[in-house]
Amino acid sequence: MASCSLNDLLGLQSPLEGALQEAESLEERERLVLEYLEEVNARAAQLRVPDFSPDLEWLNTVVPFSLHRDLVGKVVVLDFFTYCCINCMHILPDLHALEQRYSDTDGLVIIGVHSAKFPNERVLDNIKSAVLRYDITHPVVNDADATLWQDLQVSCWPTLVLLGPQGNLLFSLVGEGHKEDLFLYTSMALKFYKEGHKIKDNKIPLKLFRDSLPPSPLRFPGKVVVDPSGDTLVISDTGHNRILVVSKDGQILHTIGGGDSGWKDGNFSECLFNSPQGVAIHEKTIYVADTENHLIRKADLDTRTVSTVAGTGRQGVDKEGGAKGEQQPISSPWDVAFGTPGVLWIAMAGNHQIWALLLEERTLPKGSLLPEGTCVRFAGSGNEENRNNSYPHKAGFAQPSGLAVCSEDPWNCLFVADSESSSIRSVSLKDGAVKHVVGGERDPMNLFAFGDVDGTGINAKLQHPLGVSWDQTSGSLYVADSYNHKIKTVDPKSKSCVTLAGTGQAGDAPGPSFMEASFNEPGGLCVAAGGRLLYVADTNNHQIRVLDLESKMVSVLPIFSTASLDVVDSALPLRINNPKLPKSTPNVTLDPLSVSPGRTLQYSLSLQLPAGAKLTDGAPSFWFLFTEGHDWLLAGQKTYGEIVSLTKPSQIEVTLPLHFPSVSLELRVGVCVYYCTEGTMCMMKSVSFSQPLHATAEDSSVTTPLPLSYAF
Repeated sequence: MASCSLNDLLGLQSPLEGALQEAESLEERERLVLEYLEEVNARAAQLRVPDFSPDLEWLNTVVPFSLHRDLVGKVVVLDFFTYCCINCMHILPDLHALEQRYSDTDGLVIIGVHSAKFPNERVLDNIKSAVLRYDITHPVVNDADATLWQDLQVSCWPTLVLLGPQGNLLFSLVGEGHKEDLFLYTSMALKFYKEGHKIKDNKIPLKLFRDSLPPSPLRFPGKVVVDPSGDTLVISDTGHNRILVVSKDGQILHTIGGGDSGWKDGNFSECLFNSPQGVAIHEKTIYVADTENHLIRKADLDTRTVSTVAGTGRQGVDKEGGAKGEQQPISSPWDVAFGTPGVLWIAMAGNHQIWALLLEERTLPKGSLLPEGTCVRFAGSGNEENRNNSYPHKAGFAQPSGLAVCSEDPWNCLFVADSESSSIRSVSLKDGAVKHVVGGERDPMNLFAFGDVDGTGINAKLQHPLGVSWDQTSGSLYVADSYNHKIKTVDPKSKSCVTLAGTGQAGDAPGPSFMEASFNEPGGLCVAAGGRLLYVADTNNHQIRVLDLESKMVSVLPIFSTASLDVVDSALPLRINNPKLPKSTPNVTLDPLSVSPGRTLQYSLSLQLPAGAKLTDGAPSFWFLFTEGHDWLLAGQKTYGEIVSLTKPSQIEVTLPLHFPSVSLELRVGVCVYYCTEGTMCMMKSVSFSQPLHATAEDSSVTTPLPLSYAF
């Protein structure tokens, strides 16, 4: 095994970094890097790194990889990360962009080397969930004992290490914010070794874990809140990049966003989010921490539109703030909370701070009058610490990820789940003083004081808590102790912290009692029904769990859809309740099809409105599937969809069952369109299509979509 480490590279790379800072052009920078590569390549044998241990667990690959067997001839980027680390999350877009520019056939391979901070992060199933949550599509190796980390003397997360085609050290980049250097180093390494005929263009065998997942109504729900009436819940369906508004029995009322990740304002069906986390509801307005877009979004339930109220869409490094919301860059907001009139509090995980978005003109504690729309730091220096201080700007947080407002005396504070310090903190709403509640350690620099211990104050131990919720009725604070897979109760007066529910092992056991139920990295929770119910976002189980605090029983909130007009995930258990078409609805009968069981039929729906007409905003047009007396044909399928635009056809699919109770039947497609003419006239028009089907072994259906066309 080679004995080289990153320290052996330091003396070579440091002069290069100094010279690059002085370079005045890209051409000069590229020349400097190529000269550097000549030097380090001459020492390739001395800079050869040790290989992965052969018994390590891998994700997104067909087989385990060896640096010195399978990756010879490749420039390799090793990403040393741990999945709890916000800084590690920040460089994933850089790596994704690099993968988009250079593929394995170009000679580049990226490998995530997961080197855990917390014991919970050493478990492969938990890493699988993180790989899915963050949409990591390159190979990931679980170096649970941090063997390669120690061999190379890596010192912090994240660290990127670039290797040459002989497994030799080329460069290292420590921390985030090095995208320009990463691209420069990678492009020059590929150029240098291609010119030396050292690059191989073979493909690397991948098998993405996400491709084996079954569909689910929720995917990694991050947070859940309830409106003051207790009748409506808001869920951040993080893995589906959307927000769900559901009734207390689980019926979907609104689907906001979904499908692809991105940043787009507009109506509920066309807006886009990127891994949203925290949500807060006030009357008919929902505020969303759009985490990976580095934005705060606002969803209006009356107009059914989404707008951006803070952030620029790019990760910010400003630790002071003070600009108007949409001009103020922010960094990975993880939770939001109401409580103080006119203020939305933000857990700014990326900057390790607590911020405020002013919804009206007002002053903050110990502050001056600020105009409406101001987005500003309230507490935290920006240093990643567990530092308590009477002066809020001198205090330090470590990836604050959950907020709860307690406006009653004597507390009158924000409670903060400070995840990386594994502690619960408070921030006074009178003077901004930051204090310790439970967990963590007295040494503000020690971010490794974690465990699973019921106790008081500093003697209680948590492991990466992500959520908190205040119950005014009982005077209790509930904590999602995420990496301990538990729900705990904290009494702020006595500073006692005790387990309420969970076995301490990751799982999905239903219980039904609190101590028999198991959770899997719960990320958020909220109190409802006057302190009787606790809703928990059981993140890695893709569920909302309901804890009845009186009966001490646990249940799962079913998420289902009726024939609502919002677009929902196709995996939802649909309660088919199709609208009735007017008797005057024209019907278009299609040519009969002979179809074989199990075949998928595809239709392409094209509609044309009268000249000058356009679809009506706020009245979603839609298509739906139905049959007369043959509901078995559509069981478990997506039977409707919203028509957002007519610029391109809507695509409809029906998979025929393997068993046909009837040889001949008719599939129907109904269409309802709301549109307005150039004047003030708005109307609803409908049309239906009838498709006769005959089950046979001789399949006459075609593989291309069948056209459904109609002009109103």
